[in-house]
Amino acid sequence: MAHDFPPLANDLILRTARGEDVERAPIWIMRQAGRYLPEYHEAKGGRDFFECCRNPEIASTLTLQPIERFAGLLDASIIFSDILVIPQALGMVVEMVEKHGPHFPEPLTSPDDGQYSKVINKDVDVAAELDYVYKAITLTRKKLNGRVPLIGFCGAPWTLFCYMVEGGGTKLFIQSKKWIYRYPDATKALLQKISEVCVEYLALQVQAGAQLIQVFDSWAGELSPSTFKKFSEPYLAYISENLPKRLAEKGLERVPMIVFPKGANYALDSICNLGYDVVGLDWLIDPAEAVKIRGNRRVVLQGNADPGVLYGSKEAISETVKEMVEGFGGGKKGWIANLGHGITPFVNPDDLKFYLEEIQRLTSK
Repeated sequence: MAHDFPPLANDLILRTARGEDVERAPIWIMRQAGRYLPEYHEAKGGRDFFECCRNPEIASTLTLQPIERFAGLLDASIIFSDILVIPQALGMVVEMVEKHGPHFPEPLTSPDDGQYSKVINKDVDVAAELDYVYKAITLTRKKLNGRVPLIGFCGAPWTLFCYMVEGGGTKLFIQSKKWIYRYPDATKALLQKISEVCVEYLALQVQAGAQLIQVFDSWAGELSPSTFKKFSEPYLAYISENLPKRLAEKGLERVPMIVFPKGANYALDSICNLGYDVVGLDWLIDPAEAVKIRGNRRVVLQGNADPGVLYGSKEAISETVKEMVEGFGGGKKGWIANLGHGITPFVNPDDLKFYLEEIQRLTSK
């Protein structure tokens, strides 16, 4: 299904992701649409979080809020959604509990718990189950009117698996570790199932209008170098290898692919060989060190200031941006500016605005 979208006025992030020389570093922020914005709470009203995700009009409105507030300072939008829509499509119940985060009333407890076989064997109609996401993407592309590109995304298989067995957020990862060390084969089978759904989901997002995609492996850092190679890396590679093939089957052009394996800096060298155009970095690695590890490979880096700097003074923000710009080589090639993780609650939007302005100022020189 071809869409007739307005022409793109700002393709800076697309050119950067393709490895081209650019006039300055493009900028977007993980969780740029969200609860730190007063207008987010107004638009959300009394609706449940997932209700907002499932309402294309609301999701589109929330996606556009930072683009309108920070006009001219953001070079991409990212669709307002959640990584946990995939476990929902796989038949699991996920609720968003106010002030506590996501909750699975019935997480997977073992390969013999009955639910595991249902999830593994479910013939997921990814187009029908997640239709509301594609509608939100198409609507948002139209409303953006070519201002900036739109990013689609999914959670990485490992991170989604963790949620599905832990039942929500965790600091200990007891269930995840139990699964990989007691049931490695069953774990790998589930990771493969999730990977296949991710590929189709991302392809359908591109078909709906997404111009780049990002895979969020938020809990990659809970794995050791050895277990990362077994339980995360092969499935990230499956997505990067198979998404372009699926797009070609649909008669769609390949889009830039970003991977964000938070906490897995120990594996950065091999992550740069996974086939993604862009590798997102958290704030626990020095930009110059990351550039050194990348070497002459045509991989663009993304990140990576500590999100906590936005609670600091203007002087601290300026100093952090200066160090980051220098570390990544000035911003004329090979770097997309972001934070090292999503923006955190209670940040003053004016402080984020200053951060964005400083990046523009220092990379435009």
